[in-house]
Amino acid sequence: MKSFFRVALLVVRKDLMVEARSLEVISTTLFFALTVVLVFAFGLVREGRHSDDVAAAILWIATAFAGTLALGRTFERERQADTLRALLLAPADRPAIYAGKLLGMLLLMGLLEVVLVPLVGLLFQAPIFAYPWHLMALLAAGTTGFAAVGTLFAAMLVRARSRDVLLPILLYPITVPVMIAGVRGTAAIFQSTPDEPLARFWIALLVFFDVVFVTLALWTFEPVMTD
Repeated sequence: MKSFFRVALLVVRKDLMVEARSLEVISTTLFFALTVVLVFAFGLVREGRHSDDVAAAILWIATAFAGTLALGRTFERERQADTLRALLLAPADRPAIYAGKLLGMLLLMGLLEVVLVPLVGLLFQAPIFAYPWHLMALLAAGTTGFAAVGTLFAAMLVRARSRDVLLPILLYPITVPVMIAGVRGTAAIFQSTPDEPLARFWIALLVFFDVVFVTLALWTFEPVMTD
């Protein structure tokens, strides 16, 4: 178990050091996410008004699209340098490699959300500070479920020619329950009369999805990545 966490932390450190030098993934995904939010803001807000649940939906749409782009760019870099094959050939547990890749993706998406949440709150007048801990829990649980499946599929498709097309085709149908739970839970605390018990229900459901997705990904990562 100790070696598992040591390998995972080494993989995270490697990914963060590469990203800190290039800023390729965070810059492209941040620009894309900001563009998505701004386009929807100008398209859906009329005289300072919008439908009740639009802020929650836009937040999760931008997060999902930018997360997909981040997954593709991160593993494209792994393919070009052939570092993923080197990691798989290393004398380390493959589930630990997956855990490290997942943690690195979660950190990148977390940085993205730090920018997205205030922007959505500003443009859509969303009460992001009404229940901050509930919002953080929803984002953390939803992002974990999304990234858990995305990391597995992105690693599987790293050598496929049509990986950019196949990744969203495989990823979105499976993560639809996560996105729905995230949107409904966020909408529950963004509405004029916040529904805290409903938000807690969606948080609990997201945690359940996280446990299922992460467990299945850890279990299947080694056989699906075996040549």
